[in-house]
Amino acid sequence: MSVRVQKPAVFVLALMPGLWLAYRAFDGRLGANPVEDLLLTTGIWALRFLLISLSITPIRRLTGWHRVIQFRRMLGLYAFFYAAVHLTIYLVLDQGLEFQFILADVAKRRFITAGMVAFLLLVPLALTSTRGWIRRLGPRWQRLHRLAYICAIAASLHFLWKVKVVMGEPVYYAAALAVLLAFRFIWRLRTHAVVRRQPVQA
Repeated sequence: MSVRVQKPAVFVLALMPGLWLAYRAFDGRLGANPVEDLLLTTGIWALRFLLISLSITPIRRLTGWHRVIQFRRMLGLYAFFYAAVHLTIYLVLDQGLEFQFILADVAKRRFITAGMVAFLLLVPLALTSTRGWIRRLGPRWQRLHRLAYICAIAASLHFLWKVKVVMGEPVYYAAALAVLLAFRFIWRLRTHAVVRRQPVQA
């Protein structure tokens, strides 16, 4: 399958959860607490796409399938998209744009604080995801985009602290993130070991 087919296919598949949620909302099928359903669904999909985007590099390194890297930026932007929808629902539908209450909520409830930190970290990643920014930032681009791991940690804590139960789906996502972080750490150790073993040229 060519890239011209693969990218649009991934784009449509990544959009489907949002379209299905919109259909459920307009059809009145969100359950007893529609706002909570909207918040939970968009938040989970934001976390899912963030973790999937972080898994692209390990997949490429383990399988040698280098073409998979072409989807990382799109998946990361979808994480930002669902996170932005999630935040908008919280600000507008849940809090009614009452910013004095919103600020108090962020300061008082740690899961809201963690969620806000995760979103704020996503903003510069989304803004600098274009090829133009990659060229302008050079090596600094990779250092900046390591914030994605901190963002994922904050998002996982947001979910764990929200449900207040250390079991089920939040734990699975936290475990997946732990595996990704462990892979990154082990790969860096392996790379440094290979570099140290290389002979010094005279």
